[in-house]
Amino acid sequence: MTRSLRRSIAAVATAAVAALALSACAAGGSSGADGTVTDGKLTVATGQPAYSPWVEDDKPQSGKGFESAVAYAVANEMGYDKGDVVWKRSTFDSAIAPGPKDWDLNLQQFSIDAKRKKAVDMSTPYYTTTQAVVTSTSSKAAADVTVAALKKDAIGVAAGSTSIASVKNTLGVTPQVFNSNDDAVLALKSGQIDAIVTDLPTAFFMAASQLDDGTVSAQFPSDGKGDQFGFVLPKGSALTSKVDTALKKLDDDGTLRELQTKWLSSETNTPVLK
Repeated sequence: MTRSLRRSIAAVATAAVAALALSACAAGGSSGADGTVTDGKLTVATGQPAYSPWVEDDKPQSGKGFESAVAYAVANEMGYDKGDVVWKRSTFDSAIAPGPKDWDLNLQQFSIDAKRKKAVDMSTPYYTTTQAVVTSTSSKAAADVTVAALKKDAIGVAAGSTSIASVKNTLGVTPQVFNSNDDAVLALKSGQIDAIVTDLPTAFFMAASQLDDGTVSAQFPSDGKGDQFGFVLPKGSALTSKVDTALKKLDDDGTLRELQTKWLSSETNTPVLK
């Protein structure tokens, strides 16, 4: 075999290896034998920073906070010990964009959406949002945690939101409708209304970021009609079906409900309206 022929064969072989590597990346970036980016490890991503009650103290590795606890429960069902879970950070937008990822799972309140599924895989839901009451600690609505008490308060909602129907159906009253959540917040601050009804994730954000003395005083009973949150995985991930299987097991045995009660109700002092 001539030297030039050997060089040609070597070049073809190198190109083939590179093509296989690129193909693996395009399929999600996994390199581990178990379909993970790192063999024997499960790499889970969340936002930077990650907020309570989804992640407590911006420390997902602690297992404290609803999404952190769910991630570890899913990992355990998939056969990974807590020490085998590796955390990374990513932006929300980059997580749902097409292309290879340097993580296996990502969770930061991603609503399951058909359009997103064209770019990434999404698991079955681990949480369905409920409606919640956000107010200020100085408002008379802060202590109203029953339907009978809350229906006597002036309630605000954002135009076009599902909160309008929830207030009418659950409380039996017609709320004041504002152009946006921001307008409703201004109305609450000025005393025009006593409380705002919105989805629970937005309520926590309002209480923490838009109100100086904000509190999420209560949440509506779940009707199963809210946004559904799911894990995001790289498109075509070999782990998607395994995550779905784990979530079904955790749903069937009541673990997801227990974690929801602990981190979205008990720990946050947000009772369900009665």
